[in-house]
Amino acid sequence: MDKKVVIINGTGGSGKDTFVCFTQKYAQVINYSSIDNIKEIAKIIGWNGTKTEKDRKFLSDLKKLTTEYNDFAFHKVMEAYQEFLNSTYNIMFIHVREPEEITKIKKAIKKNVYTLLIKRTGLENINSNYSDKEIDNYKYDFYIMNDNLEQLDKEALNFINKLREK
Repeated sequence: MDKKVVIINGTGGSGKDTFVCFTQKYAQVINYSSIDNIKEIAKIIGWNGTKTEKDRKFLSDLKKLTTEYNDFAFHKVMEAYQEFLNSTYNIMFIHVREPEEITKIKKAIKKNVYTLLIKRTGLENINSNYSDKEIDNYKYDFYIMNDNLEQLDKEALNFINKLREK
């Protein structure tokens, strides 16, 4: 199988990380988030790791500031992508919220890159910040409903099989 990149999105609590964990049963997968390095900066300046609405807005605003200043998160994503290309992993999941960032990453990678939105039954989107508020404003290649863990595991296997066919 050629190496594939999946830009994954979904509101907080939708099951993105759980989905990625399930895919690891069926393929060699690496999981990367565009916000991880922003979180490290946030910790240096006092963020304690919580995810209240205030924290989510702070992280979103900090990512936006670093993007405007030097495109920090994008460059870190591309560094992680280069490491992935030199690794034994087959699939790289990249967590990205903002539609314009998804588009930029997809254009930079060019081939074998797909987008996926995870939705969870009964879970409303977070609207307290720009990043979370915009997740539905993109046309994704794949949509998965997270109704329960057993079904999500089946969806993970189906998704991996679909990727193998591409």
